[in-house]
Amino acid sequence: MTEILFSLCNGGILLFWGLLLFLPKQCLTQKLIQYPWVPAVMALFYSYFLIAAGGLPAVDFSSLEGVSALFANPSPEAVSAGWVHYLAFDFWVGSSLLAQSQQKGLPHALMVLPLLATFMLGPVGVLLYVIADQSYSRLRNKNDF
Repeated sequence: MTEILFSLCNGGILLFWGLLLFLPKQCLTQKLIQYPWVPAVMALFYSYFLIAAGGLPAVDFSSLEGVSALFANPSPEAVSAGWVHYLAFDFWVGSSLLAQSQQKGLPHALMVLPLLATFMLGPVGVLLYVIADQSYSRLRNKNDF
């Protein structure tokens, strides 16, 4: 069951990222970026994996050694929970970046690289968004004069 649900989450999220990348102005995409529907569904899978893994072990999150212990001999369910956690939050960040870029009038072509990076590299995508946003804002302000 774990493998099937993992594959469903892992493959299913690609559809939603595809909407952000290729159909950013469509009605469904707009609904997805305005409310955390996808992360909420992913949270159900996350909860299942976490329960199936036996819950969170006692972990010391205040030290690198303590966090490292969390990754020592994890079960497939624990790994799946961790991966779905990344998938859900990276998607929510990507959705938020897209919504913000649309509100600011940033051309979608400038969002493709930040969205792809958010999907693959999380925080690097946020950094690329900040660079794109600031660069575009400065260029637009410079051309206004």
